[in-house]
Amino acid sequence: MSPGIHFDTAGIFLSKPISFLLVLIYLMQSGLVVVLIKDKYELHKIIDYQRNQIKDMEEQLKIFQIIEDFQIGFSQQEKVQLADAIFRECSRYRYDPLLIMAVILTESSFKKGQVSVAGARGVMQVMPHIGRHLAAESGIAWQGEDPLFDPVTNIRLGTLYLFKQIIQFRDVRKGIMAYNLGEGRLRGRLRQNEPLPRQYFHSVWENYHMLKDRYES
Repeated sequence: MSPGIHFDTAGIFLSKPISFLLVLIYLMQSGLVVVLIKDKYELHKIIDYQRNQIKDMEEQLKIFQIIEDFQIGFSQQEKVQLADAIFRECSRYRYDPLLIMAVILTESSFKKGQVSVAGARGVMQVMPHIGRHLAAESGIAWQGEDPLFDPVTNIRLGTLYLFKQIIQFRDVRKGIMAYNLGEGRLRGRLRQNEPLPRQYFHSVWENYHMLKDRYES
């Protein structure tokens, strides 16, 4: 065998451990890249979580501030309960909290213990027969002498009732009208082509924009 050929063979033989080391280094680098990517992903998850937490806290503070500014007759504990219930139920149904508070301002002016001429009760002015039916249907506790005067129960039932009306009519505007007039009466007006109760909707809408201008400017 000639020296040249022997040299090539030796070169091939000696390159095996080097190749092994190169493969090992490549694998280590690949593993490091995976770890770095994973760490970066986890870091972004943590940052996003913290941002969402801050956003939620800011939303809750805004809700509480509006209640503080407009409420009449509620204790500090009841104001906290109201704010928590509004935030939670708005998150559940994907409401803008300002819309629900606009409905409350229109219905009861955030005054404790409100009862309408027709017998609707609480901050969202829920009729007792509707509240009892919704509570039984959705598993919401119906306890006490008059559960609709409990802020949390009233918010839960009121937001649920509004959600059902919006779903029934597939329209936010008509849903808000039905919340005030009643589903059956609104359907009757639609069938008879009678004028809709736009004044109530306009009152809610004016309150909504007033809240946006005052608390989101």
